Amino acid sequence: MKGRNTSGNYIKNEGEKLYDKQQEEQQKINQIMQRLNMNHMKNENLESDENTDNNENSNNNANTENIKEMGTVSEVNPNKEIYFLSIIGEIEGHNILPPNSKATKYEHIIPQIIGAEMDNEVKGIMLLINTVGGDVEAGLAISELICSISKPTVSIVLGGGHSIGNALAVSTKYSFITQTGTMTIHPIRTNGFIIGVPQTFRYFQKMQERITNFIVENSNVNREELLKYMYDTDEIANDVGTVLNSEEVIKIGLINEIGGFKEALAKLREMISESKNE
Repeated sequence: MKGRNTSGNYIKNEGEKLYDKQQEEQQKINQIMQRLNMNHMKNENLESDENTDNNENSNNNANTENIKEMGTVSEVNPNKEIYFLSIIGEIEGHNILPPNSKATKYEHIIPQIIGAEMDNEVKGIMLLINTVGGDVEAGLAISELICSISKPTVSIVLGGGHSIGNALAVSTKYSFITQTGTMTIHPIRTNGFIIGVPQTFRYFQKMQERITNFIVENSNVNREELLKYMYDTDEIANDVGTVLNSEEVIKIGLINEIGGFKEALAKLREMISESKNE
């Protein structure tokens, strides 16, 4: 009987040892899994920190760009219903202007106009003008394209709308000029090599006729009165033409109304509302 009890105790002890060993192995496995989970969490935290750092860097870079370009850290996102298009400085055409000239490139403006016309979210276009003029054919090309837009369009002359800027100002369906704005009306001119033959004169004459016709057809100005101001020799020293202030351009019918951005925006929204009801 004692031998049997000894054998039973031996078997029991061996079973307990085996059980204890299994428990130890399970604890080791659990510890390893805990370490793996901790490492995984650390990696996730590091990735999250890196993403946060990248986002912060991107925001900082964006803010730096805004300061450099706009002079402010704030970026304005206006309603996409109205597309704002700026014609600033001199209009650059087929020839590149000097680097010290503030220029509007017509190859940049034309795709923007087409994009605004094709974008269903855009309901109207406002043209902001402060230009000394520039390339005649480029300016006339932009004017013709704006004139052919099916959506409501409004222009506002800020500061000045000189030379081919006249055609740009009247290319929209309604036009404004600020109280202190001015517009210079003069014949076209050119720089560089000229052949002194009658054909050269006829070329300039035809080009001038194109611009005159466009302005007359897209405004309320009388042709004879426009030409009178255009060929006036008493107004500008050493040049031909006339500088008109805001009241004068309204009086002759070149521009529709004197007003600022608030008035121009209200008019455009009114035109958009009317177009929706049609």
